Amino acid sequence: MPKRILQGVVVSDSCDKTVIVRVERRVMHPLYKKFVSRSKKYAAHDEENRYHAGDAVRIEESRPISKRKRWVVLASGDAAAGGRRAAASAPAGDEAGGAP
Repeated sequence: MPKRILQGVVVSDSCDKTVIVRVERRVMHPLYKKFVSRSKKYAAHDEENRYHAGDAVRIEESRPISKRKRWVVLASGDAAAGGRRAAASAPAGDEAGGAP
């Protein structure tokens, strides 16, 4: 059976090696037939404390790690997961041409 993979946004990174990820989904209301946004928060394992609040991440189902953690943050190289942090840490002197 394949492991489930979900995509969401980190809402909390205050715990050590753990991030809280909010995953949103859209469901149709049974009576009014209008799409409603539902969300759920998952505790996911982040071994290197790499992700911070506001980062878009993908999480994968795993074995139980603790009482609440059953998900692991995927170590993917896509721009959605870690691109914002990498762009913020780039040196600023290279764009303007620098000194002669």
